[in-house]
Amino acid sequence: MARRDLTGAVDFGHLEAYTLNDAAVIEEVLRLFQHQCELWAPLLTTGHEGWRDAAHTIKGAAGGIGAHALAAAAEAAERGDDAGAATRLERVRDQMNAALMDVAAYLHELRIRGLKGPN
Repeated sequence: MARRDLTGAVDFGHLEAYTLNDAAVIEEVLRLFQHQCELWAPLLTTGHEGWRDAAHTIKGAAGGIGAHALAAAAEAAERGDDAGAATRLERVRDQMNAALMDVAAYLHELRIRGLKGPN
């Protein structure tokens, strides 16, 4: 997996600008995002009473890294009625998986650059 595998699920330009392109900070933020997803993903089901809280937390985490489609899907899930919740939460999970794949590719590229050393 490498940067060429990015799908656009995450706007890394947003994150790079926000962190002043500091690779260590970017890595820390992306690792925190991965951790948030790991913690909250199991709650993204209508079978769990905390699904709105999970969607809200994912919305914030996604917005912070530039995963705009995920943030929008999480907001729609959080604000929507109970009747369509299962479908909206499935969209959140799909968008989360896409964002996590992009994050993994980006982190892989950071590691490769780190191995090569400074230019």
